[in-house]
Amino acid sequence: MNRSGFSVNKTFYLGLFAAVILAGCNKAANDSSSKPAEIANKVQATAAVSGKDVVAHYADIAAATFEDSLLSAQDLQKSIGALIASPNEESLKTAKDAWKNARVYYQQSEAFRFGNPVVDAWEGQLNAWPLDEGLIDYVDTQYYQHVMGNVGATANIIANPQLNIGVEAKDLSVLTPQLLADLNEIGGSEANVATGYHAIEFLLWGQDLNGSSAGAGNRPATDFQTGAGCTGGNCERRVQYLQALTALLVSDLEYMVAQWAPAGEYRQQLLAEQPEQGMRRMFFGMGSLSLGELAGERMKVALEANSVEDEHDCFSDNTHASHFYDAKGIKNVYTGKYQRRDGSVLAGASLSAYVQARDAEADAALIAALNETEAALGSMVASAESVENPMTFDMMIAEGNDKGRALITAAIASLVTQTGYIEKAANVAGIVDLNPETADHSF
Repeated sequence: MNRSGFSVNKTFYLGLFAAVILAGCNKAANDSSSKPAEIANKVQATAAVSGKDVVAHYADIAAATFEDSLLSAQDLQKSIGALIASPNEESLKTAKDAWKNARVYYQQSEAFRFGNPVVDAWEGQLNAWPLDEGLIDYVDTQYYQHVMGNVGATANIIANPQLNIGVEAKDLSVLTPQLLADLNEIGGSEANVATGYHAIEFLLWGQDLNGSSAGAGNRPATDFQTGAGCTGGNCERRVQYLQALTALLVSDLEYMVAQWAPAGEYRQQLLAEQPEQGMRRMFFGMGSLSLGELAGERMKVALEANSVEDEHDCFSDNTHASHFYDAKGIKNVYTGKYQRRDGSVLAGASLSAYVQARDAEADAALIAALNETEAALGSMVASAESVENPMTFDMMIAEGNDKGRALITAAIASLVTQTGYIEKAANVAGIVDLNPETADHSF
């Protein structure tokens, strides 16, 4: 992935985006005419659920979501083991399918970002993007764009047992989970992503050489064939890298599951706070993922730049699904409902019930907005997964693709409107000055 000019583009587009949404959000969603005393009176009203119950159930949903993320990562690890034991197109496809399934649950967990510092301090090792994939493995230089001046962009860890970035030479002769963690963002470049879902994605799919045309990456299974028949060179080290990556992913998820467990350190900290603080974290995470992250960085930036380098799941062309499940996670937090891997539904005290008891119209408006966003992103999924004429996210953002632009623009507009109603619901709950477009934890 190309990060060249990314920070400049991101600043420009998000600045433009912020100006548009401040002017264009539904007035009803951003009506701040209620006086503080009136809001306080609403908060003091007797409710069907307490703020304490809402925050406790939020922790339950977080625990379940991260546990399902862990279980699906363990399934991925098993399928990668089968690929390594018998590399063929069938075992490679099974591993790819397991990766896509793992994204279903991890993406829903992103709704716990921004409001919870323990998650933000941790998530970069699992989901950082875009990446200069030449850091990890071979690339076709004819199609490879990378950050200007990034000395790690062509390091090719798999091909080289030693890495020289800066003044220190690193011994890469044995690729371990801890070594890969140490290499993540080496040299101070955010493009040097050595770990996480997208590094695994790159190793399973390889480069997507299709630009905005149909087709994802097409790495051959023989790239994992140790001994005779190896393609791409260094198959033993490629296998070692992939094994270390998946082991690190599982370990990282085990850590987060432990943080949210009934006796988990972070869960206990969260429940010890005043309920209003916990609900602020909930609303802040919902709004920030909805606006700055999903609508802004992951969709608006790529669309305005017509840039496949800013596509989220760029090697697999799974971006449409990841965006859909990000939005699903936001809805989970508000409604207090989460469908688990086994099909069971975890439900309990919710922000929706808390808001509904104080202002039924505000709750209904946000529920409607969440449903509209889900439908808009569902249209993107339907387009990308069409049997007859699929149009994936990288095709949608191509210059001149009016149909694709309309799909993405509709999804962005829904997310913008949704964020306005999130802010209004927060006000009803007694939480003002939410500022969800930032990821600042200093509330």
